[in-house]
Amino acid sequence: EVQLVESGGGLVQVGGSLTLSCAASGASGFTFDEYSFGWFRQAPGKEREGVSFIDPRDGDRAYSNSVKGRFTISSDNAKMTVYLQMNNLRPEDTAVYYCATVFSNPPSLHQHDYDYWGQGTQVTVSS
Repeated sequence: EVQLVESGGGLVQVGGSLTLSCAASGASGFTFDEYSFGWFRQAPGKEREGVSFIDPRDGDRAYSNSVKGRFTISSDNAKMTVYLQMNNLRPEDTAVYYCATVFSNPPSLHQHDYDYWGQGTQVTVSS
């Protein structure tokens, strides 16, 4: 079993920045860099969408078109934490942001490829 805890959400004005964190933990033997991680978001009345992913083993990462150039994903393997730096935020970025992970498989932007999810953190961008 893997536990993910997101933090860093909040209220920010248009053009502002936030950094989300996703701290991972697991039972004895849990090895952070054997897992791939993704960030997803869900706005009210909309489906959950993939925002970004990272493979801590080799640093492979990708972004959705809606955030490319504004968001940056990174990982600190020693701290077993994945980050999402969000710059130049827009009202349409308002959503609950979720961290997800899957063992061994390559990362993707598809939610059904992930097995473990955090509880989510709210990001609200005001205009």
